[in-house]
Amino acid sequence: MGRRQDNRPVPRWLMHLAPHEFYASLLDVDTAGLAARGIQGLILDLDNTLAPWRTGEPARELAAWIDEALGRGLKCHIVSNDHGPRVRLFTRLLGIGGTAKALKPAGRAFRLAMAIMGTSPGRTAVIGDQLFTDVLGGRLQGCHTILVAPLSEHELGWTTVMRRLERAVLKRLQDAGVLPLEPRRRGDGR
Repeated sequence: MGRRQDNRPVPRWLMHLAPHEFYASLLDVDTAGLAARGIQGLILDLDNTLAPWRTGEPARELAAWIDEALGRGLKCHIVSNDHGPRVRLFTRLLGIGGTAKALKPAGRAFRLAMAIMGTSPGRTAVIGDQLFTDVLGGRLQGCHTILVAPLSEHELGWTTVMRRLERAVLKRLQDAGVLPLEPRRRGDGR
């Protein structure tokens, strides 16, 4: 159980929503640091993590980040609640695997991705922009979890509703000292 700064315990259920790391964007995530800590596989969310919701193709910077991760020996697999065409497009253009219709936070797609990559939960990081799908799903599987700030405010209607609850949970985690007030950026030394 985590501890608040005033020394009162943080509820266990809330700790299931606490990411291990918090970054401003996927491009800020240190692939060298992950590899050095023994991470071998990355489960990546698509919408508002790899690319803004409903954008057409991966940005050049994203492709370079994926190439950097692969060059460090990290395996990558997209796990998305998307229905499929967008996942297929991104996997084809980025040269990595992917699973659509994941029903996150349910564990089936996370376990499938780890089986495909040949990694275990302790050697896998889940990177996404949502607490209730990406972070919760990853933590329930025993994976290292990394929350990134969403790339866009435009998203599915249900996600917009969930963001309100997510903001309240994030604030509580930050007030408790479990999460930093500001997300990390590449090279900031934290």
